[in-house]
Amino acid sequence: MKVRFLILYMVIFSALGAVICVMIAGGSKQDTVSYPTEINRLVIRLSENLETTSDEPFDYAVIDQEGNLLYASKEGISTSVSAASAHYDVIRDIEKDGAVVGRLLVHNPYLELQSKRDLKQALMIGALLLMMLIVSLGYFLYLRNRVVKPFDKMKSFATRVASGDLDTPLEMDRGHVFGAFTESFDIMREELANSREREAEAVRSRKELVAELSHDIKTPVASIKAMADVMSLTAKDEMERETIAAINGKADQIDHLISNLFHATLEELEQLEVRPEELSSTELLQMIREADYQKKVKKPEIPDAVVLADRLRINQVISNIISNSYKYAGTDIYVASRFEGQKCLVIDISDRGGGVPEQEIDLITQKFKRGSNAAGKDGSGLGLYISGYFMEKMQGSLECLNQDGGFTVRLKMPMA
Repeated sequence: MKVRFLILYMVIFSALGAVICVMIAGGSKQDTVSYPTEINRLVIRLSENLETTSDEPFDYAVIDQEGNLLYASKEGISTSVSAASAHYDVIRDIEKDGAVVGRLLVHNPYLELQSKRDLKQALMIGALLLMMLIVSLGYFLYLRNRVVKPFDKMKSFATRVASGDLDTPLEMDRGHVFGAFTESFDIMREELANSREREAEAVRSRKELVAELSHDIKTPVASIKAMADVMSLTAKDEMERETIAAINGKADQIDHLISNLFHATLEELEQLEVRPEELSSTELLQMIREADYQKKVKKPEIPDAVVLADRLRINQVISNIISNSYKYAGTDIYVASRFEGQKCLVIDISDRGGGVPEQEIDLITQKFKRGSNAAGKDGSGLGLYISGYFMEKMQGSLECLNQDGGFTVRLKMPMA
């Protein structure tokens, strides 16, 4: 909530509280209602005839000298001197010829008035509390819609970015407190994606350079070894043969070092850590929904199960597969699943983009290999290879196949 709304909230309820306090304080004063003239007139009439009755603006009772009730304007009022005294009623003697013939007991409505005041005060306080409750509830809903939910979205976005999903954009919404940051965060995602592409390009260039250098170096090394072998046949003495053998050994050493350098460069991708743990299939379903930012996955269904998988790595695998489908097929995506025996959950993620040539099916899961349908599209040829590597480390597998007019990636995960 912005500062001005908070200040307005405080001012309004401070004013309401002050008004209610003033009303309660003013209402706490007893409004003494007296009818001296009417009472005197009634006493005069009763002195002439003790059983006289009349309508008065107050309630009263009449008793004779012995305390017998002669008249009461309503039930529930005092009908004896002791009761009237206890109730603070007005007691007037009725005299005739100088002798007291009875008494007039005028009812004091203090308790009724007090009860009404208490009810009024309770209603005012209750109304104030209800208004505060409504405003507080509105404030809570405001925070939930404008702070908590946007924060959860940004947290989920950060998690996806941390897991390597840089293709899912962050929804722009300037109507909440984080609105000014969403564009910056999405620009950061785009820059990270561009950086990853540049890094992949640099890696590919480096590997190509290593391959070219290794080939260029191996060729003269092989020539050196061949010439050393020829020279060893024409050596004149033992010292010359030992020198030629040393040259041959050093050439072998150089050849081995170049081979190790080449293989070490390719195996850098296999240093990614994988830690399988128990994972509910409902989380897999949630990962699919989060990765499907274009809403192309149609009614994915995965049966309830507990599988062994690394949460971060399986999220990367699913995001990579769906991203590839967006990039190369652009059709609706269908997710089917089933149990294979009692030890394996199988999930098929399929599109209807025509698939890839059959002769390329086994190649596209290898390093730096891409299908012929990838021409003109960004990519490094590592996505499916890394996904397959992750699945193997999680004791599962990844398989590619053509079916139903499209391309299918089949994931197999062991049950926990």
